[in-house]
Amino acid sequence: MPFFSVIIITKNEAHNIEDCLKSVTFADEIIVLDSGSTDGTIEICRKYTDKVVVTGWPGYGEQKQRALEMATGEWVLSLDADERVTLPLKEEIVATLPNTTFDAFEIPFSSEYCGRTIRFGDWWNDKQAVLFRRSKARFDGRLVHEKLEIHGTIGKLKGKIHHLAFPNLYTVLRKMNDYSSWGAEQKKLQGKKGGLFKAISHGIWAFFRGYVLGLGFLDGREGFLLAVSNAEGTYYRYLKLFYISQKSH
Repeated sequence: MPFFSVIIITKNEAHNIEDCLKSVTFADEIIVLDSGSTDGTIEICRKYTDKVVVTGWPGYGEQKQRALEMATGEWVLSLDADERVTLPLKEEIVATLPNTTFDAFEIPFSSEYCGRTIRFGDWWNDKQAVLFRRSKARFDGRLVHEKLEIHGTIGKLKGKIHHLAFPNLYTVLRKMNDYSSWGAEQKKLQGKKGGLFKAISHGIWAFFRGYVLGLGFLDGREGFLLAVSNAEGTYYRYLKLFYISQKSH
């Protein structure tokens, strides 16, 4: 049985996926779950693993759980196509996993926005438990901003995952639109209500939280742009929630 598996979900990530896959060639098993790429993503993935499956798109939580259920390793690392395992993290994983008593590990993220590594704001001190024993974790069913439920003890690693979150403004606008739509659908499922006042107030708070309270202004121009992006995404999420709720009545 493989000791260490990597799971990745993809769609039209030909510009990203190869560097991601190169960073995890030390894994015993790489599983890619694709939701209908048309740009060569699948062909690139098949150069690195024979475990590439094309399926429909049920949302982030369910898709990652599908990938997890395909994994056979004792340990699993969940990555997105725009993420890379750095060399220090690789070395730490190889040295740590065979002897640990923990059931999962938090890993720090180093994330970029339009070419600048963000140190403050909403991304400050970003750590995520994405490395875990397969038998001790499960993804919830959220459409977006999925949660990994860990049943056990969680340790911390020092090596980082490099996250090319928003390489350019085109990606910012595309992701903001997609994520606000999925977020609105998720809030509707949770019985939440939208509206113009909520859109404005939550948007203003998102900007203030990241740019002022989170010291996002210390990241210069990109810190401001990130705070605006987060505020816009929040604003449109609550507006979209209002309109999709109206249509369902």
